[in-house]
Amino acid sequence: MSWVPVPEGSEFPLLNLPFGVFSRRGELPRVGVAIGEYVMDLHLLTTQGTLPPAYWFASGTLNSFLAAGPRVWNNVRADVLELLTDERRRPLAVPALVPMREARLHLPFNVADLLLFQTSLEHATNVGRMFLPPEREPLPRTWRHMPVGQYGRAAAVTVSGAPVVRPRGQLSAGQVGPTAKLDLSAELGYVVGVPSAAPYPLSTSDFPEHVFGAVLVNAWRAWDLMAWEARPMGPFLGQAFMVSISPWVVPLSALNHSRTPQPAQDPEPADYLMIKDDVAIRMSLDIQVNGTTLAKPSFEGQYWTGPQMLTHASVTGAAVRTGDLLTTGPIGGGSTLLDVTWNGRDPLAMPDGSERVFLLDGDTVRVTACVPAADGTRLGFGAVTGSVSPAV
Repeated sequence: MSWVPVPEGSEFPLLNLPFGVFSRRGELPRVGVAIGEYVMDLHLLTTQGTLPPAYWFASGTLNSFLAAGPRVWNNVRADVLELLTDERRRPLAVPALVPMREARLHLPFNVADLLLFQTSLEHATNVGRMFLPPEREPLPRTWRHMPVGQYGRAAAVTVSGAPVVRPRGQLSAGQVGPTAKLDLSAELGYVVGVPSAAPYPLSTSDFPEHVFGAVLVNAWRAWDLMAWEARPMGPFLGQAFMVSISPWVVPLSALNHSRTPQPAQDPEPADYLMIKDDVAIRMSLDIQVNGTTLAKPSFEGQYWTGPQMLTHASVTGAAVRTGDLLTTGPIGGGSTLLDVTWNGRDPLAMPDGSERVFLLDGDTVRVTACVPAADGTRLGFGAVTGSVSPAV
C-alpha cells in the first residue's frame, strides 16, 4: 500500500508509475511519475538526495532516461516504489508531490522516427472489403507474412489536448480543400529506449531490452486525402498528419501481469518473427465523441505484436533509435469511424439528434484504455483528447 492516497478507479495506482514530463507555472519542465492525483517530481528528489543522483530527470524530455537501459529503468522504478510505500520516508517525499491539477503536461519524449504499422486483421480486412471489388481478396498478399507499415513525420506527434486543425490537401485532380472525412484512430505506441547498432537486426526476444514502454495514441486521419494520394506509393499527407499521444509512458514492467498469448498466425511467420513468450496485452479501450461512447475495442486480438513490429523494423539492419515511436494502427475493427460507420453507410445517431459519419468541427474526441494489474486494480495512460477546429 502507498502512503499517497490513490482514489478508487484511478488510472495511476501504485503498480503503474508511468513516466512523463511536467512543469508548474514559472518552472522549467522536468521528469515526473504519476501516482494517484499527484505527479512526483523526480528531479527534486534527486537534487535533495532522497533518490540517487541522476542527470536524466532535469531535462524536459525522457530521452536520456530512455537511453539508459533496463537496469536503470528497473532500479529507478524500484526506488520510487520503495519511497512510496515506506512511511518513514514520507516527510522527505511529500515536498516532491505536485497536485495533477497544478501540473502542465508536455510531450514526454522527443520522437526520432515515427513508424506507422497496421497490425489489426479486422481493420485491414474491413478496409479491403470497403474499397475493393467483392471478388478480390481484401488483404494485400504480404499482410499475413509481415507487419506492414510506413514512416511518418516525427514532427506530427503532439501531446494530448493539442487542438486538431482540420487539414487541407488535394482531394482530386485540381481540387484542393479541407478534408470532409476527418477520422480518429485509436492505437497503442511502443517507445524505443536503447538504440540498436547497424547493421545488426534485433530478434523478438530483444524487445524488453530496447523498448521502455507504451503510450496511448490517436493517429488522426483524412480518408479522402488518403484515397487520392494512395497510388503509387501509399498514403502520405492524409495519414497521421497529426498524432496525439498520452502524456504518460507506461513501462513494460507495469504491463507484465496483462500479458497473454498472441492470436494464432496462419501461415506461420518467418523465423525472425517467431515468438516464444506471451507478448500480447489484455487491454480495453473506450472511444468517446462529445462524451458519447462510440466503441470499446479490445487490444489482445491484434494479429501482429510489439516484438514483431520492432524486429521487422530492424530486419534489414537499419538501426532503431532512442525515441522511435512504433504505432499499431487502429485497434480491432472498431477504433475508427471508417470501421464503425462502414465508410458512412451506417451513420451513428448521437444523443442530440445529430448523426456522425466522420468528425465535424467542434467535435471532441477522448480515448482512454485500461489494463489489469496484479492486485486487481487497473492501469491507464491518461486520456488522449483533441477538439476539432476549422481548417485555416
